[in-house]
Amino acid sequence: MRNLEKYKGIIPAFYACYDKDGKISPEGVKALTKYFVEKGVKGVYVNGSSGECIYQSVQERQLVLESVMKAAEGKLTVIAHVACNNTQDSQTLAKHAESLGADAIAAIPPIYFHLPEHAMAKYWNDISEAAPNTDFVIYNIPQLAGVALTPGLFAEMRKNPNVIGVKNSSMPVQDIQVFKQEAGADYIVFNGPDEQFISGRVIGAEGAIGGTYGVMPELFLKMDACIKENNMELAKEIQYACNEIIYKMCSAHGNLYAVMKAILKLNEGLDIGSVRAPLPALADTDMEIVNEAAKMICEAKKKYL
Repeated sequence: MRNLEKYKGIIPAFYACYDKDGKISPEGVKALTKYFVEKGVKGVYVNGSSGECIYQSVQERQLVLESVMKAAEGKLTVIAHVACNNTQDSQTLAKHAESLGADAIAAIPPIYFHLPEHAMAKYWNDISEAAPNTDFVIYNIPQLAGVALTPGLFAEMRKNPNVIGVKNSSMPVQDIQVFKQEAGADYIVFNGPDEQFISGRVIGAEGAIGGTYGVMPELFLKMDACIKENNMELAKEIQYACNEIIYKMCSAHGNLYAVMKAILKLNEGLDIGSVRAPLPALADTDMEIVNEAAKMICEAKKKYL
């Protein structure tokens, strides 16, 4: 059996970091990386949905990963999402990630055109071949990609020895159970939807990658500890509190990531910019929601930590 321990734990999805001109900020990336090191999380998931990868160039994504690796100094497990809308660019990012020593690469399915499963498998395997010495994680997010990972496709992908598991961001918790039961102990399934963290963990996810972990990593670390200690009542209470925070953040006019970056500035003193168009930036009226959510996070930390 391979060693999957470095993937078991809380892995925040890394936010895109911009300067005042909307360009990638290496300084912001390094500051956010050091913040995660200090918080004690297991690792980071770089250049995924939370990293606004779909709106960034290959060169920008390379700069982000380079900056993360420099600042992490080997203290974090680094999973680099490398999927682009074409295989060639994805392979370029995969090779680059391996050259930097990333622990794993990950990829969503090809988007826009709904490809047959054999074409999806070829896309993923071609990317994996570009980084032959690096673990590969399948990113299942059908609500955004438009296509879903099926048990049959997952079985086909397990023929690739580099495939170690699935980042499952589909909403049914049952999908985690299906993938875990099909694959067994030699593969890992990551819980994706933050609102069902404890449900995903209990049914079979041994790691978790989430977009809201960044503004409240302590609360998800505490939930994870409660699960390991079989303190499910407290885990459930914290999950409910986190979900209320998530609902509040999602109620803004601006994009969720813009809200969370504003919260990081308020609560942690981290200035990593806003979001890149066409994602909507915060409206003036959103600051009330930002302040309320930031306060809710502080109150939850005071109560549960």
